[in-house]
Amino acid sequence: MRYRDVFDRKVVYSVLITLAVVLAASWLFKKPEKQMEHLARHVHAIADPGFEREMAVLMGPDVLPGNRITPLENGDQIFPAMLEAIGSAKRSITFETYIYWSGQVGDAFAKALEDRARAGVHVHVMLDWFGSQKMKKEMLEAMKKSGVEVLRYHPLSWNDTTRLNDRTHRKLLVVDGTVGFIGGVGIADQWSGHAQDKDHWRDMHFRVEGPAVAEMQSAFLDDWIKSTGSVLHGDDYFPPLSPAGDLKAHLFFSSPSGGSASMHLMYLLSIAAATRSIDIEASYFVPDRLMIEALKQARLRGVRVRVLVPSDEHMDSETIKLASQHDWGDLLKAGVEFHIYQPTMLHCKMLVLDGHMVSVGSTNFDMRSFELNDEASLNVYDDGFARTMSQVFEDDLSHSTPFTYDMWKHRPWTKKLSEWFVMPVHGQL
Repeated sequence: MRYRDVFDRKVVYSVLITLAVVLAASWLFKKPEKQMEHLARHVHAIADPGFEREMAVLMGPDVLPGNRITPLENGDQIFPAMLEAIGSAKRSITFETYIYWSGQVGDAFAKALEDRARAGVHVHVMLDWFGSQKMKKEMLEAMKKSGVEVLRYHPLSWNDTTRLNDRTHRKLLVVDGTVGFIGGVGIADQWSGHAQDKDHWRDMHFRVEGPAVAEMQSAFLDDWIKSTGSVLHGDDYFPPLSPAGDLKAHLFFSSPSGGSASMHLMYLLSIAAATRSIDIEASYFVPDRLMIEALKQARLRGVRVRVLVPSDEHMDSETIKLASQHDWGDLLKAGVEFHIYQPTMLHCKMLVLDGHMVSVGSTNFDMRSFELNDEASLNVYDDGFARTMSQVFEDDLSHSTPFTYDMWKHRPWTKKLSEWFVMPVHGQL
């Protein structure tokens, strides 16, 4: 009898372990329904009208003229501008972010949001469940008590484990439907300051006015409807928007539950369209096979390709640190330039192509962003604005050191081994 009891327990444990493995595999290796499998060929140049037309028709969001876009550098510029906009809100605030942690920055935003909610402003906050784990419960409760409607995106749920791998990585703030902010900054103390040391990260955000703000509001509403089933509409959220500047722009947003391939396709089409230069600032650079081939094809067309990434010393993700350099060899041999940013963690996500197109947002240069996360990036088409952002790139480049093919070939054997070790989860990084 005892033997049978033990045997039965072993069977039960085996079944449970097998079930756990199956669930983990379905979670870790789940792929979106729509995936890119072939390279986009070079047809239009970045500055050709046909390229903008294809961006709008193939991707969905219209390229809208009449925008004013102000680049903001690091927390010293970004946080005061965001808090000023929140403080000026008269009708509505919609705010979506991946990272929201307790601390001085988190406290400042919580108090500003609570103040406007108590003043009668409609305040809606969407926090990623995983990314806001370091947010104190007391802060969350105080926000709700003041009238802020706070939701956690895809919280842990025993009856739906598959959605745990779908995180909102978007960073969106829209005030009164007329002013928007987008970029890479999270709400945490390491983004404060001006990237002056290893404890203060390098990042950028855009302040947006004009018709593109409505597309930013639409991106927020995309996740809000998925989480609540409720539509926020009317003039409080979508007022008439007059031209505020002379820049053409549109917002891309994607998620596994709809349009997951659009961000991947946007990057592939943009790289395929480049004829002169591709400058990439990437906090996490883990390209897939198609991206590697697209960059190599660009080099064959004579395009200068430069990639600026953080150093291992300051990288905040151990898995990215282990995996990132595995596929650099072919790119370096093809003539792609790699540069390692030295002062602190580089968290920027920016593309500048042919001195005409700029893309900034939450999207990392990896398959997690292209296939698994909810992301949002703003594309701007203008020579003058691209010159401004190219200068930002050059300034960051001046604080970096080159990484050569010889350095890659002679990296430590322990690093090479670790790269192979994480290869099975390459698509999750």
